[in-house]
Amino acid sequence: MFSFFIRKGVRKILKRKDSDAGEKGRALEDLRASLFNQFRSSEGAKRQQQRICGPAVALSFNFLVAVGIIFMNKMVLQTVKFKFPILLTLIHYLVSWFFMALLKAFSLLPASPPSKSTPLSTLFTLGFVMSLSTGLANVSLKYNSIGFYQMAKIAVTPSIVLAEFVLYRKKVSFPKALALTVVSIGVAVATVTDLQFHVFGACVALAWIVPSAVNKILWSRLQQQENWTALSLMWKTTPITLIFLAAMLPCLDPPGVLSFDWNLSNSLIIFASAILGFLLQWSGALALGATSAISHVVLGQFKTCVLLLGNYYLFGSNPGKISICGAFTAIAGMSIYTYLNMRQQSNKTSPRQASILPKSKLSKENGSTHDGHYGAESV
Repeated sequence: MFSFFIRKGVRKILKRKDSDAGEKGRALEDLRASLFNQFRSSEGAKRQQQRICGPAVALSFNFLVAVGIIFMNKMVLQTVKFKFPILLTLIHYLVSWFFMALLKAFSLLPASPPSKSTPLSTLFTLGFVMSLSTGLANVSLKYNSIGFYQMAKIAVTPSIVLAEFVLYRKKVSFPKALALTVVSIGVAVATVTDLQFHVFGACVALAWIVPSAVNKILWSRLQQQENWTALSLMWKTTPITLIFLAAMLPCLDPPGVLSFDWNLSNSLIIFASAILGFLLQWSGALALGATSAISHVVLGQFKTCVLLLGNYYLFGSNPGKISICGAFTAIAGMSIYTYLNMRQQSNKTSPRQASILPKSKLSKENGSTHDGHYGAESV
C-alpha cells in the first residue's frame, strides 16, 4: 500500500513536469514567433524602426553624418585631387550595396513588403531620380561654389510643395509657408556673397532641382504610407541607381580615371568617404521616413547656417555681417517651423482613440470620406 502511494505521487510529479515543460516550450515558440514578426516581416520591421529611430534621432544622425561627409568629400576632391564626381558617387553606392548584401547574408536586412504592394515602376522611378539627385549634386559642387549650390537648394522647397500638391493634394498651412519663406530668404542672404558658378554647372544645378524634390517625396511617401523601412528600400533601389550612374559616367565625368594615382592612402580616403556615403544615404532615408520631405530640406539648410556660424565663431572666418544676419534669420524661421510642426503633432487625435470609434461615426464626424490620393491633406 505504501509503495502504491509513492508510485502515484511520482506519476503526479512527472505529469506536472511534463506540463511545465510544455508550457515553457509554448512560451519559447511564442517568443520566437514574436521575434520573427518583429524582424522578418515588413510590418514588424517598420514598427521596430519607428520605435528605435524617432524624428529627433533620425534628424540628429543625418545632421552629424552630413557634416562629416562634407569635410571628407572636400578632402577627396581637393587633397586627393579625385576629380570624378559621378565615379565617386558610383563608388559610394557600390559600397552601400556591399554592406547591405552582408546584412542580407546574415539575415539582418529588414524584410520588404510584398511585391504587389508597391508597383515596380515606383521603385524604378525612385532609383532613377536618386541617381540624378546624388550624381548631379556632386557635379554641381565641382563646377559651382557652395553658395550657388545652396541657392539652388532653396528652389527645392517650393518644388516639393508644388509636387506634393499636384500629386497628393497635400497643402501647406499659411504659417508654415511663411516660416519656410523666412528660411529661404535667410539662407539666400547668408550665401549671397559666394555666388561663383560655371555656365555648365548652372545648367546642372537647375536640372538637379526637380529630381531632388521627387527623390525626397518618394522616400518619405513609401516609408510612411507603406511598410517600407529605410534599409529594405535602399536594397531594392540601389541596383537601379548603379545602372543609371554607370550610364552617366562617360557623359559627365572627365577622362583620365585610369591614370589616377590609386595608392593605398588615396584609396583609404575614398573608401572612408564611401562609408560615410552609406551612412548618409541610410540616415537621410530614416529622416525622410520619420518626418517629411520639407523637414529634410529645412535640416539641410540648418546645416548650412551652422557651418557658416561655426566657421565664424570657432575658426575666425569673416563671411560678413550680412551673411551672419541671414544665417540667424534662417535659424529663426526654422525654429518657428519646428514649433508649428510640434504643435500640429500634439493637436492630432490619438490613433488609438480614433480606432475605437466606428468607421461610419468617424466619417460623419469628419464630414467627408477619403478617396485614395484625391483627398486633400493639410500640413
